[in-house]
Amino acid sequence: MTATKKPTKAKAGRQRKAKVEAEAARELRLVKEAKIQDLIGDSAGTRLEASGVLYHDGAFLIVCDNLTSVIRVSSELSPKAPENGVLTRGKGKKKAGSAAREGYEDLAHDEARDHYYTLSEAERVKPKGFRARVQEYDAKLRPIGSAHLDFDLADANKGMEGLEWVDRSGTGHLLALCEGNLCAGGKKGRTPGGGRIQVFRRDGKRWSHTATIRLPKSLPFEDYSSVSVRDGRIAVLSQASSALWVGRIDTKKWQVDEGTVHRLPTDSKGRTVYGNPEGVSWVSADHVVIVSDRAKKGPGSARFRGKDQSIHLFLIPGNNH
Repeated sequence: MTATKKPTKAKAGRQRKAKVEAEAARELRLVKEAKIQDLIGDSAGTRLEASGVLYHDGAFLIVCDNLTSVIRVSSELSPKAPENGVLTRGKGKKKAGSAAREGYEDLAHDEARDHYYTLSEAERVKPKGFRARVQEYDAKLRPIGSAHLDFDLADANKGMEGLEWVDRSGTGHLLALCEGNLCAGGKKGRTPGGGRIQVFRRDGKRWSHTATIRLPKSLPFEDYSSVSVRDGRIAVLSQASSALWVGRIDTKKWQVDEGTVHRLPTDSKGRTVYGNPEGVSWVSADHVVIVSDRAKKGPGSARFRGKDQSIHLFLIPGNNH
């Protein structure tokens, strides 16, 4: 039996260097970022648990999972921009059957009708179990109605996290991203390889489940926090993994390709500093906007606080086509 030769120190060094360079090439490049409160003041309060973002009409719309307000900020991320402010006002309140506060996990926009949709992660439904709820608004963000998504969830705190609107041959569909792998909670939900996006179509006042999009088994994400689709490309964000997956989507078959994982920038020691990324939206062919939730208390989250409750504009290297 022939023994396997160990690589020389020089070769091992070149391999490590190549690996580092490859990882650096796939790292998102920060263009600009700002604390949301620095942009809008205290108009929405001082606790801004940003959970979803939508780029529309030259501005960013932001929702928080502790507020029923919709925040707008200039795409320039300037505190002096006149469009900065709160479009709808509301304070979060305690949800029955959940430890969370009532707010929104994400938002989506139907270009054809100029309607908006917000997502509530999970609500208790009779006789048992949970379902996510979608609220619909007109072009001026006036509420029109709401309905549950026709998909059962086992866990109130591991429900739907991302929402996107996709037009398929003239029919609109909502894409809802499960937070946990295999749409589950606990250890099963944290085991990579089971990313799922559920597809829904309007059926009267209901949102009927019509298909499931399976994300690549090779995707190493422990959780999923937001989804955005633009021109046949799809971006999926993970908070726990502090990374963004970018691929192509076939809406006729509801399938995606293997795509590429891009990590969010790290510090000089290679440690995670973007510890709370919760929402993502395409801005252009090679730029995305991401918003970050509030960091948890305690010393373990100290290095995340510089980036929390913020909005970040990133360039995706090599993704301009």
